[in-house]
Amino acid sequence: MTGSPVSPERPLRRDAERNRQRILDAARDVFAEQGLRGSHDEIARRAGVGVGTVYRRFPDKEQLIDALFEDRVAEIAELAHAALALDDPWEGLVLFLVRGQELQSGDRGLKELILGADGGHARVERARAEISPLVEQLLERGQAAGVVRADVTITDLPLIQFALGAIVDATHATAPET
Repeated sequence: MTGSPVSPERPLRRDAERNRQRILDAARDVFAEQGLRGSHDEIARRAGVGVGTVYRRFPDKEQLIDALFEDRVAEIAELAHAALALDDPWEGLVLFLVRGQELQSGDRGLKELILGADGGHARVERARAEISPLVEQLLERGQAAGVVRADVTITDLPLIQFALGAIVDATHATAPET
């Protein structure tokens, strides 16, 4: 036979692409609710496809996480740009911190990726490389305007978000809007 191997760049059939999107949508929900421990079985159930279909599209969970994480990183970067576009440096920093916390509170998987101990993964390093300079600008603008203390550093901001996230988690059952 003289046929060439199938190219991984070949577009998916319409039904295959539809299943792929259903899998991604289901995975987004599962990871948001359960964190990264969500299983292929649960994702398949929610997507309405067989678990074999999930494994065919995403042989391991890391590939599935990568596919979803890139969209969330872009969303956070857009948020940082929007915060930088505000005239008031304090309002910009607060917008970024509050909206960033809302994203993390609504998505356990995102929170685990961003704040987890497993920060050595390439995906997290790429995200930090993209977002950190923007957050540094937000912080520096606030300090230059005198609305943020001079001794606050970029490494303080994840700790602030971690602390706020712990409060949100602890009060979720009694005060879900915290």
